[in-house]
Amino acid sequence: MPAHHALEPNAGWTELAVTKADWDAASPDLLTGMYSQLVLIRTFEEYVLELAGEGLIHGPAHSSVGQEGGAVGSCYGLTSQDTVNGSHRGHHQFLAKVLSHLHPKGIDPTQPFPDDVRDVLLRTLREICGLDQGFSHGRGGSMHLQWHEAGAIGTNAIVGGGVPLAAGSAWAHRNAGTDAVAITYFGDGAINIGSTLETFNLAGAWKLPICFFVENNQYAVSTHVSEVTAEPRLSGRGPGFGLRSWKVDGMDPLAVHLATQEALAYMRAGKGATLIEADVYRYFHQNGPFPGSAFRYRSKEEEAEWRARDPLDATAGHLVRRKILTRKQAEETVARAKELMAGLGATILEPLPDGKPGERRIKPAEWPDPDFVDTGVRGDLRELEGITFTDTEDFAGALQEVKFIDAVARTMGRRLETDPRVVVMGEDVHRLNGGTNGATRGLKEAFPDRVLGTPISENAFAGLGGGMAMDGRFRPIVEFMYADFMWVAADQLFNQIGKARHMFGGDGTVPFVLRSKVAQGTGYGSQHSMDPAGVFATAPGWRIVAPSTPFDYVGLLNTALACDDPVVVLEHVDLYASTGPGLPDDFDHYLPVGKAAVRREGSALTILTYLAMTPRVLEAVEETGVDAEVIDLRWLDRASLDWDTITASIQKTNNVLIAEQGAVGTSYGGWLADEIQRRLFDWLDAPVERVTGKEASPSISKVLERAAYASTDEVVAKLRELGGE
Repeated sequence: MPAHHALEPNAGWTELAVTKADWDAASPDLLTGMYSQLVLIRTFEEYVLELAGEGLIHGPAHSSVGQEGGAVGSCYGLTSQDTVNGSHRGHHQFLAKVLSHLHPKGIDPTQPFPDDVRDVLLRTLREICGLDQGFSHGRGGSMHLQWHEAGAIGTNAIVGGGVPLAAGSAWAHRNAGTDAVAITYFGDGAINIGSTLETFNLAGAWKLPICFFVENNQYAVSTHVSEVTAEPRLSGRGPGFGLRSWKVDGMDPLAVHLATQEALAYMRAGKGATLIEADVYRYFHQNGPFPGSAFRYRSKEEEAEWRARDPLDATAGHLVRRKILTRKQAEETVARAKELMAGLGATILEPLPDGKPGERRIKPAEWPDPDFVDTGVRGDLRELEGITFTDTEDFAGALQEVKFIDAVARTMGRRLETDPRVVVMGEDVHRLNGGTNGATRGLKEAFPDRVLGTPISENAFAGLGGGMAMDGRFRPIVEFMYADFMWVAADQLFNQIGKARHMFGGDGTVPFVLRSKVAQGTGYGSQHSMDPAGVFATAPGWRIVAPSTPFDYVGLLNTALACDDPVVVLEHVDLYASTGPGLPDDFDHYLPVGKAAVRREGSALTILTYLAMTPRVLEAVEETGVDAEVIDLRWLDRASLDWDTITASIQKTNNVLIAEQGAVGTSYGGWLADEIQRRLFDWLDAPVERVTGKEASPSISKVLERAAYASTDEVVAKLRELGGE
């Protein structure tokens, strides 16, 4: 008979419950401080639902009425240096954090609410209503609330999307030498999301000071938690990832507070990540002012049972029982909060002209200026002021033939040496003598704490890098082994990192560099070969660089690392083994943003190209003898294209060919051709011509792979079609 041995996880899992004695032992200041926050948050949320019912909230109003105990209990006692983020249902978490920031010793519920409390509630209400004086000038609204000064680093509309970002914040806390922690709030739906589980694993492995706070409100929209998991005690997930875990009644703010204090002590002691599951209940539907029973997925009896355990009523009851407050004082606190909210409404609302009595509208002066629509998609590059930019002509006598791959590794090494903010991370970057291509050779040995080999979890480590970048204390270089992996991490790259600066008002920074390689011609097939330039060019927020020489690689990577916008640095395997012009001992020069390189002058045709296609184009022009001007774009994003150089060339040649290797479906040249024809139509003698790969992704077969992408032969054929020899 086989022997069976019960196994125990390395991380503990406990349920914490409090008794009347615990309430009696709690300090009066703690209880009154939490009660003030509970009342303010509940009253604020009820007012938001009132406005939503009148049609004055544009977009969703995901209220947290009923769930306040979890947010208040966990945030009360955090420092301003501790950070939190949350989900689309995040008003309560945001307000609990900012109120604790403003009044860490609590707000006296027997006194008028302080002016700074009124101000922050007004600013939050304005943001939720989409108004100019909100935290993000109305861009974030209900689901994207951020105030960095208070440690509120941003709520998130993508289920589970903010979890990896919080891990980045936690990494920054620890590696900046502080004892600050991060708390990320999410629900019973997000705990089944891949990025959440990936981050559990990464945070557990790296012992990050992060608390995963699960608000188990029993329903993901209308689907009950028991329908989608065999273990509805969601804190049971934690020990499997090495996370010390607690389960607690989230309707009891004191129980949540005590559990969080235990988790904070564990994390501040350097023991690693934690998880708290708080059982809570949202009184209303996923969105809007109606209960779930109105949509028939919950019963009125169930709702009544949970309401009977209301965290405000329970806290008020203990305060009255202990004679800390009278029943009248507790009721007066609620009345003052409602009066405060009515006054905030009067600040932003006015009677609807020619409307019925009681009908209101947002005051026109509150709305943002429509001209603000694109401001802050990217920064204005003021961070580059003071940098001396140079180009090949400035080093003409010093340029030598150097290896491309050496420029990659040695430039990163130089930046790690000179800038303690730079961190390199990715799969296998710390092994194999510099990763799979030698791009990080020697870096782990020289900088063991800042070259991080990650799990195979692009969503988690890309998002962690994004959180580090948004924190502002570090400048991550994240490597994706192949560009196709961007689809695995698409949420973090495009919904989070690319949109963050604009979404939160345009004032923040996201100094994030993504290195990734294009691998057409290597035989790695459909999922390891793509050129992502066309995808990134159509995604807001990203800058794109595509170096084709060692000199360009050094200058473009240095500028990318100095930039406060996210930048993708494209590399090509064909170039790694090549040699080209460079400075063998100078890895400190910078190329200016938005400056292309004219690789060959000509007067009959302008050829626009980039990356490894540049030498192929030059070969084809040499073979055919076409009098072509070849422009290596270097910068590919909409904001950084060198339109001066492009325009001057087209006005000279009156003909354009865009040449790229990648598939026609994700083509970079597609949108560029459209832009050229709209900007420079009067200067064109013919439509913009293009050389691209086929529709199919490259295959494993050597013959089919070669047929799928464009190279010298395809450019030669096109040039001859256009009249070349």
